[in-house]
Amino acid sequence: MDDNAELIQSICDELDIDAAGLVLHADNGGAMKGSTMLATLQRLGIVASFSRPKVSEDNPYSEALLRTLKYRPWYPGRPFESIEQARPWVASFVTWYNEEHLHSAIGFVTSQNRHAGRDAAIRARRRQVYAQARQKHSERWSGPTRSWDRVQVVRLNPDAETNHTDEAHATAARSHSRRLHS
Repeated sequence: MDDNAELIQSICDELDIDAAGLVLHADNGGAMKGSTMLATLQRLGIVASFSRPKVSEDNPYSEALLRTLKYRPWYPGRPFESIEQARPWVASFVTWYNEEHLHSAIGFVTSQNRHAGRDAAIRARRRQVYAQARQKHSERWSGPTRSWDRVQVVRLNPDAETNHTDEAHATAARSHSRRLHS
């Protein structure tokens, strides 16, 4: 079993996950498309999903993680000298990212709190604090308070996506209009 396949297996075992029906999204790299990895995913019942070529927005979670990783002040300035040197740094980053970092796209909670279902109580407390603050100092509020509803869908570039959608609709309308007037 290769390292990636072993990692997937150990994650399923550690988290006591029934992998059947899970979807593992990855880039089109050889490690993720290799026969050992695909066989392991198939054995576990995990569906393999791959990014479309030259499309960086297929998986907003992975893209956000990588951007956060690269822009941390303590991101290494030079390559690690060995795998043994890299492992503790990566482990420390993953712990921080999952257990300490407040993710704006999911309502400023940690991914661990979201995964464990603790985010509802956190968001409810915040909703209450904001309501009390607004009631006590209404002059400080020009509009509604921040929404603390649970984010159901996360998009990497929602504004760009809206613009692409609007542009696509406009292009389709022009094309349809040309066909009608031809």
